[in-house]
Amino acid sequence: MEPIRIENVRLSFPGLFEAVQFEGKGDFNYRASFLVEPGSKADKQILAAIDAAATDKWGAKAEVNLAKAKANPQRICYVDGALKSYDGYEGSWALSASRKLDKGRPGVYDKDKSPLSAGDGKPYAGCYVNAKIEFWAQDNQYGQAVRCTLIGVQFARDGDAFSAGSKPSDDDFDGIGEGAAAEDMV
Repeated sequence: MEPIRIENVRLSFPGLFEAVQFEGKGDFNYRASFLVEPGSKADKQILAAIDAAATDKWGAKAEVNLAKAKANPQRICYVDGALKSYDGYEGSWALSASRKLDKGRPGVYDKDKSPLSAGDGKPYAGCYVNAKIEFWAQDNQYGQAVRCTLIGVQFARDGDAFSAGSKPSDDDFDGIGEGAAAEDMV
């Protein structure tokens, strides 16, 4: 399955710079979730790519196996945001993507395509991004599912930061001068 690029989706739970285990178990992965407006261009691209991945893997059984996967949110990477109880999810669809540590960190870029690092403060939870992703159907001892691999993310524009991922700003602090008042802060 060829990778696709989705645009203008909202970033949630970005784990783009450090690989972590899911709930402290299993492989270390980089992760991100993307909130997608129903009926948008990105939504249509994702649905088409999921269907194509299922057909590539399961052929004539694609429709049946995909229906089973969609019936269990643990078996499909794209779910109705109403199934989640997170800020900003209602009214959107949520796409979960990950990348195994041994495949290397996903590319993370600014608007001008310059590389970003964790210290740059973007992308952050709540901003809008473009993402390059790849869908694949799983059929192994763990069951049948459709998954999404994260390839890269490009910061597109600011958005309201989610409560757990506020954008840092020097406006959050007052300047501290020299003298007695500064010593009181220690």
